[in-house]
Amino acid sequence: MLRVTKTENGMVKGLPAADPRITSFKGIPFAAPPVGENRWRAPKPASNWEGIRECYAFAPISVQDTPGIGDDLYCREFHVDSGIEIDEDCLYLNVWTPAKSADEKLPVLIWYFGGGFQWGYTSEMEMDGERLARRGLVVVSVNYRLGALGFMAHPDLTAEAPKEPCNFGSLDQKAGLDWVIRNISNFGGDPENVTIMGQSAGGASVLSQINCPENKGKIKGAIILSGMIRSPYFVDKFITPQPLCKMEENGKSFLEFMGVKSIEEARKIDAFEIRSKYAEYRETHPFFSLCIDGNFCPDEPMKRLFNGECLDVAIMAGNTEDEFPSAIVAKDEAELEEKAREIFGADAEKFLSFEEAHKNANGAYGAVAGIELTIKNAFSELDKLGRGGKHYYYRFAPFIPGDDNPGTFHSCDLWFFFETLAKCSRPYVGKHYDLARQMCNYVANFVKNQNPNGKDADGSDMPKWDAYTNATPGEITFATDGPVPAVKAPTAFDQFLLDDMKNKIKNDGK
Repeated sequence: MLRVTKTENGMVKGLPAADPRITSFKGIPFAAPPVGENRWRAPKPASNWEGIRECYAFAPISVQDTPGIGDDLYCREFHVDSGIEIDEDCLYLNVWTPAKSADEKLPVLIWYFGGGFQWGYTSEMEMDGERLARRGLVVVSVNYRLGALGFMAHPDLTAEAPKEPCNFGSLDQKAGLDWVIRNISNFGGDPENVTIMGQSAGGASVLSQINCPENKGKIKGAIILSGMIRSPYFVDKFITPQPLCKMEENGKSFLEFMGVKSIEEARKIDAFEIRSKYAEYRETHPFFSLCIDGNFCPDEPMKRLFNGECLDVAIMAGNTEDEFPSAIVAKDEAELEEKAREIFGADAEKFLSFEEAHKNANGAYGAVAGIELTIKNAFSELDKLGRGGKHYYYRFAPFIPGDDNPGTFHSCDLWFFFETLAKCSRPYVGKHYDLARQMCNYVANFVKNQNPNGKDADGSDMPKWDAYTNATPGEITFATDGPVPAVKAPTAFDQFLLDDMKNKIKNDGK
C-alpha cells in the first residue's frame, strides 16, 4: 500500500485506515497558517519541511464555537467531542487512498463540510472518507476558515487586496482544490478527473466553486447535497450572497463592536477573543458568509447557474424530504391574500387559484420543498442552454429511527452517502445499511464517470437513475426499502412557482 509519498512541500507518511487496504493521510498542510499578518488575507503557500512528516491525526479545527456543548440534535448526532482541538492555524487537508502506487490515476473526490460558514470540521465522524475510498476513489477533505475569521469584509481589506478582499474561507477551499491538482497524482489520483462535493454550506461552497472563472478546467463533476437552499416565497439574505459593499459595512460594525479602529489593530487580537465577540455580535447582526466580491464570486452563484455562466460540469444534487420546507405563514385566508400580492404582484390571483396554495393538514399555505424546486429549475434552465443530460436529482426520504422521531432532518443523509452508519447512535437496521451501500455506490460511480449508474456489490444493476431534462425529468427517491427511480413532470402549481422563481433569480429578486 502507498503509505509514504511526496507533496510539493515534503514527504508525508500515512497510516492504515480501519481497512488496511486504505491509507489515510491526516493533517497535510496545503497553505501557510492564516495567523498574524496572514489573518484576513488569501491563503499563502505552505512552507517546506525536512524529512518525512507523520500525517497520522486530524489537525485542529477552525476557530468556532466549541462543538458538543449542549444537548441539541446536532450535538447528539455529530458534534460529540467538546474537547476537540481548535486553532487559528487550521489550513490542513486529509487524503484517503486505496492506491498501491502513485501511478494508478484513480478518480478524485474533494469534500467541503457544511455548518453555515460558521461551524464544522473535516474530522466529523460521519464524514470519514474510507468507505468511498474502498470503491476506488482518492478522497480529500479540505478545511477552511469560518465566521468572522473566514468571511469578514472591510474597506481596509479591499484596499489591501482588491482582487482578494474577502471570502477567505472560499479561497481556502479553492487553494485546497489547486493543491489537489498539483499533488494528487503522488497519492494515486488523477488530477484530470476531480469531482467536488459538499453539504449545506459545503454544498453552497461547491456551487460557488463551479461559478469561479479561475476554476475552469479543474473540475469534472459537482455534488451538491442540500446546498441550493432557496424558497419560492422569500429571499434569505444569509443564504443569498450579498454585495461586497454591504458586507464591508458589516465588517466596520464588527470592528467597532470589538472596540478597535483598524484592521492592523484587529490582527493583534487573540483569535479566541474574536470568537467570543463574534458569538455575541451574531445575536443582533448578520452573520459573515460568502459575498459577491466581483472576482472569486463575480455574481450571485444561483443566478450565474441559471444563466449558464457556471462551469459546464456534471451535477448531482438533491435534498432530504423534510428539511427547510417552504410555505407562507399567515393566520387566515385574508392575510394569505395580502402576502400573495406582496410576493407575486399581478400573479397573486393565479397563485391563489391553485388548491395547493391553501392550508394543508399541517396548517401551512402553499407548502413545497424549496430546495427541490430550485434544483429542478436550475437543471431545466441548463437543459434549455444545451447542457442537459448530465444533471441528476435525488430526494432522501427513508424512515430515520430514534425516540425523537426526527424525520429526514437536515444533514441526516451524510451517514448514508459516506456509508458510516455504524458510527451513528441511532438504531439503524439492515435496510438502512443496504440503502447506505447503494447511495455510496451512486456517489462513487458519479465521481468515476459523471454518471451515478452502475453495479451493486453483488454485481447486479442498481435501479437506473435518469438525468433530469425537460423532455424526461428523471429523479430518484432514496426510500427505506431502497432507491426508487421515477420520471416526474412538475405539476401546474410547481410550474407556476418555478417560473416565478426563475424570473426573480435572473432579475436579482425583482
